[in-house]
Amino acid sequence: MGKLKILQFIETVLLVLLIVIPIRFFLFEPFFVIGDSMHPTYENYDYLIIEKVSYKVRQPERGEVIILHPPVNPKIYYIKRIIGLPGETVKIKDGKVSVFNSQYKDGFIISETKYLRDAYTPGNLTLTLAPQEYFVLGDNRQASYDSRKWGPVSFPAIEGRVLVRVLPLKSFVEFMNIGFANR
Repeated sequence: MGKLKILQFIETVLLVLLIVIPIRFFLFEPFFVIGDSMHPTYENYDYLIIEKVSYKVRQPERGEVIILHPPVNPKIYYIKRIIGLPGETVKIKDGKVSVFNSQYKDGFIISETKYLRDAYTPGNLTLTLAPQEYFVLGDNRQASYDSRKWGPVSFPAIEGRVLVRVLPLKSFVEFMNIGFANR
């Protein structure tokens, strides 16, 4: 009877591994926020779940918060918000972020008041994105190391998008795209 219990235990462990490993490595991944670059949207020590599958069937969208490998150090992970899409020109001037594309040749100013306390973005920059390149910023513009410093992020460097914040429990919220519905 002892042998049967051991075999059942091994079978259960193998079944769990067959289910958990593909989910963990191909669908969802936990992410622990370190730093204040996404404050106030995400705080230091927030525990997030990252979804990795949607970008296999669609392109990232403006306003989505993503996990990426920055071009300056592809071995680490950063969390940032997508501001500029492939082929667009991003301009930062007088504290405002503007985007120019084929639909908005005169550009439009990104409205970020829903997730930024101070919608001021420091710096002066004009950058045109190549195909497969994205311009990303942290929500804490005063303390974020982002595309203003190290340039655009290539599509293969994007790990996935934030799906949900799990911890702290008082902040358990599903991530929503806010402020970019018409752009």
